[in-house]
Amino acid sequence: MASFAVNFFLFTIALLSIPILSQSKGKTQLRPFILPIEKDPKTNLFYTSVGIGNPRHDMDLVIDLGGPFLWYDCNDRYNSTTYHPIHCASKRCPGGSGCSGCNGPFRPGCSNDTCGAFIVNPFANSIFTGDTGEDVLFLSNTKVFGLLSGCTGSDGFTDEALLRGLPESGKGILGLARTQLALQTQLTLSHNLPRKFALCLPSSNKKGLGNLFIGGAPHISIPHQNVSLMLTTPLIVNPFSTAPIFGEGDPSYEYFIVAKSIKVGGEILNVKSSLLSVDNKGQGGTKISTMNPFTVLHSAIYKPLVRGFVKKASDKKIKRVASVAPFGACFEVSTIGRTITGLDVPTIELELEGGVQWTIYGGNSMVLVNKKVACLGFVDGGKESRTSVVIGGHVLEENLLEFDLVSSKLSFSSSLLLHNARCSSFRS
Repeated sequence: MASFAVNFFLFTIALLSIPILSQSKGKTQLRPFILPIEKDPKTNLFYTSVGIGNPRHDMDLVIDLGGPFLWYDCNDRYNSTTYHPIHCASKRCPGGSGCSGCNGPFRPGCSNDTCGAFIVNPFANSIFTGDTGEDVLFLSNTKVFGLLSGCTGSDGFTDEALLRGLPESGKGILGLARTQLALQTQLTLSHNLPRKFALCLPSSNKKGLGNLFIGGAPHISIPHQNVSLMLTTPLIVNPFSTAPIFGEGDPSYEYFIVAKSIKVGGEILNVKSSLLSVDNKGQGGTKISTMNPFTVLHSAIYKPLVRGFVKKASDKKIKRVASVAPFGACFEVSTIGRTITGLDVPTIELELEGGVQWTIYGGNSMVLVNKKVACLGFVDGGKESRTSVVIGGHVLEENLLEFDLVSSKLSFSSSLLLHNARCSSFRS
């Protein structure tokens, strides 16, 4: 019998050998857009490269599942002959955006009677003003017209605040939230694609690139059987916004799922079930974030999780050592075995709505802080955490996740390492 890795690779070649139609301004059917994803080793954030404007400016944009739109740094060194600001009276200008003006010299990010843009960098603790405009985008060398984005110049703010916390090469954020201006929404509507997108985040650039699929994920199944490896759980809407800026009464545009319980090594943690639900004030629940490198838990969940993990690790003769901030449970690497899914430590299981289980193995739960010490990669979010469980990027690595925005469901693979595959397996 052929291995999964071989079948996976053959599928990938078939997928990537189909050309994407380019330079279309209408609704001609296109194949999914596939953008490469890299991981920044310093910030542990994930980014892709997008070409913008004429002349083409290649920019590394951080991928933010909670970002409302694509924005970039159009400082005084940036110019584009194909940039067109959106007039504030235009029907394409989002409600409440207001008008922006500029004293010149006029260029992208500096024009009069322009639809404003509220630029959000979650690491800067600030909302920046900018302009809404349209320009040509190059997505994996496919030229796309007519997409709206935000731009503002970093030279207009002090202390490099606009790009604070982003990778050194980062020039903005690619937002994938449930909004009309999010990149996947605009692309799927303008190019007649299914309203889906998928992420496969790499664990390291040394082990290959990941992928952002706009228009749907590739199908992966057990060899010689038509059985999908993807499990499905509903996406829910938090009725209260969790964004830095929002209108009163706005629902959240981030991605929430329902965790019914949490297990460590097969044993259910004793935590208040109310913490796992979104209450009538929008607090609690579980969301998925690419801007949190590590999973953040409410203290009332974090503490029993650590206790349960330490006990199960001790049963496996794994030696605990002094903690290394920001982690609360660290262990001596030499006492930990290895498996195909990483360090051989107790599994963490999320029991999700729909009767499915997301199993987190050592490759996604443990962080190697040095050659001798590995820590449980979950952090304490405190007692006042608005969201009880924020699933961060490390847990998502080498997992395929598809977000279906029509049926409002999340499909996920759990670790691809179980099947001798990685996110880079999708690339030829």
